[in-house]
Amino acid sequence: MTLTTNDFDFELPEELIAQTPLKNRSSSKMMVLNKETESIEDRQFESIIDELNPGDALVMNNTRVLPARLYGEKEDTKAHMEVLLLKNLEGDKWETLMKPAKKAKPGTVITFGDGRLKATVIESLEHGGRIVEFSYDGIFLETLESLGEMPLPPYIKERLDDSERYQTVYAKENGSAAAPTAGLHFTEDILEKIQEKGVKLVFLTLHVGLGTFRPVSVDNIEEHKMHEEFYQLSEESAATLNKTRDEGGRIIAIGTTSIRTLETIGQEFDGRFQAASGWTDIFIAPGYQFKAVDGFLTNFHLPKSTLIMLVSAFLGRDFVLEAYNHAVQERYRFFSFGDAMFVKKR
Repeated sequence: MTLTTNDFDFELPEELIAQTPLKNRSSSKMMVLNKETESIEDRQFESIIDELNPGDALVMNNTRVLPARLYGEKEDTKAHMEVLLLKNLEGDKWETLMKPAKKAKPGTVITFGDGRLKATVIESLEHGGRIVEFSYDGIFLETLESLGEMPLPPYIKERLDDSERYQTVYAKENGSAAAPTAGLHFTEDILEKIQEKGVKLVFLTLHVGLGTFRPVSVDNIEEHKMHEEFYQLSEESAATLNKTRDEGGRIIAIGTTSIRTLETIGQEFDGRFQAASGWTDIFIAPGYQFKAVDGFLTNFHLPKSTLIMLVSAFLGRDFVLEAYNHAVQERYRFFSFGDAMFVKKR
């Protein structure tokens, strides 16, 4: 049976969309889902330590979110423009989203911060994006830090007082247009306790791009095309993952971005891991056979999104929708600053 986008819909009261982060990162709730028994448990996030076993590997995406939203004006007409950086193509060329896009034809020059930064539109893309080339004095990232804002998702209406709350405590590699939000729950203290239990911490990088912002616009999900995102896995991380597998430990991914990176590499090397980097457009939906991941932590996602389809590929659609309905009834907080879900095979 071919599944449609509407097969992944559910009723979500708007007030359950978390608008601000909790005071303490780790004080969120956590739903634990067991695939084998199809059981649902309501817990607190700190109990993730109890869900991990000595010898497991916890895999985290260490990407760092750029202050990628810029507000400027067209050099000629002074019309206001909003630019969201999605990915660095080469040098000073970036793929972006713009508002209003219809005013950003090739050749358009947009200025930011009294001309300290300029963007020239050089190409229009099929999905509505624009490729721009930036010009500036000094160092680009320093200029961006002083002019850009944190690109919170459109469903978050509140202003974020502390931009570090939209970064994981282990964020390191600059390049994302959005945070790998499952990792926002961790504190240094919890990571230390996890290591003390004999769980290995493994890092990879996937820079979150347009796929995060792009809704599924086709009825038949098999026709959906994911946008490419850059990933990287080091030799050290690959060796640790292979050792974990060989010694009977589980590979537990933190967030869907970590899952997509691990499965991209795991599919290529038949469940094994090698140092690798490149661009992935892997789309994981029901029918997909997992080769790399034994369990994962994730947040609660948008109805009809590629992310709820990914979780359904692991657990089964009916069980996932049952869990989401339970989350609504129990007033779990949804999306980026919301509560967590821990998924395990048994």
